[in-house]
Amino acid sequence: MRQTMNGVLRRHGLVLAFLVFLAGVALNAEAFLTPGNILDVLRQVSITGMMALGVTFVVLTGRLDLSVGSLLTLLTVIVVDQHNIAGPFPAIVMTLAAGLAVGALNGLLVGFVGLNALIVTLAMLSFLQGLVLFYSGGSNVNVQNAQETWFAVFGRGDFLGLPVPVILFLVGAVVAGLVLQFTSFGRRVYGVGGNETASIFSGIDARWTVFWTYVVSGFTTGVAAIIMGSRVMGAQNTIGQGYELTVLAGVILGGTSLLGGSGSVWRTVIGISMLGFIQNGLLLLGFAYYVQWLVTWAVIIIAVWIDLGAKRGRILA
Repeated sequence: MRQTMNGVLRRHGLVLAFLVFLAGVALNAEAFLTPGNILDVLRQVSITGMMALGVTFVVLTGRLDLSVGSLLTLLTVIVVDQHNIAGPFPAIVMTLAAGLAVGALNGLLVGFVGLNALIVTLAMLSFLQGLVLFYSGGSNVNVQNAQETWFAVFGRGDFLGLPVPVILFLVGAVVAGLVLQFTSFGRRVYGVGGNETASIFSGIDARWTVFWTYVVSGFTTGVAAIIMGSRVMGAQNTIGQGYELTVLAGVILGGTSLLGGSGSVWRTVIGISMLGFIQNGLLLLGFAYYVQWLVTWAVIIIAVWIDLGAKRGRILA
């Protein structure tokens, strides 16, 4: 009986704690579960969620991508600046191309050169921060003629009562989920993460698989940057600071293993949404902004501990 209870708590402890948290916030903040607040949370989650979709591919191979926060900043600056120079459509194309290029560079260094993913993406994070300052000259960028552009629809528009960014996130989640579950690429991603040596012996080229997961991560961060730039109609040099931890926390909270081979897109959607509601609830309860980062840190530590415990239990079994 005790082992059964321990197993339930290990597998579902975070979900149970989240439900208790929801009930507590709802009792103390009437606005928490109102339709307006829920839509506001989903709008915010759509940005981190879009990034998390790509990072899920990377983590499933047993790697990390900690460069996405700085990449979001760079791409948001690019999309806003190029919007002012060339117009919305060229700006979107250049932003997605830049995201793909950075993802490809990460994938090349990790997948083909064989460098440690943590070191590579941390170095890329620092490099991109410097590139942002170089590109922007240290100044914030704002969309010109904001009232006359259709660019705002990506971050502020609504369709059939749903915010456009939420629709984009859900469509992205469906596409990513289908790719992982029903394509040979998805099977290779799980294979490399589950047992890379065995997958190589079975004929899978792990280098290309890892490479393309980073390309996917760069692309989804590009889409997130378009939503971000459209939402705020501008870009600050620190607009994506810390997003890499929020994204990683959401992926882990959803149950995707840092060791690779286990997880799914729908779990990431749930995990990043849970984190969004936790942060919103803390805000409504009057907690300082830094508390959100402390909670994010705690979520990562607890989720990793549960993940490692579950892995250890399966090995011992």
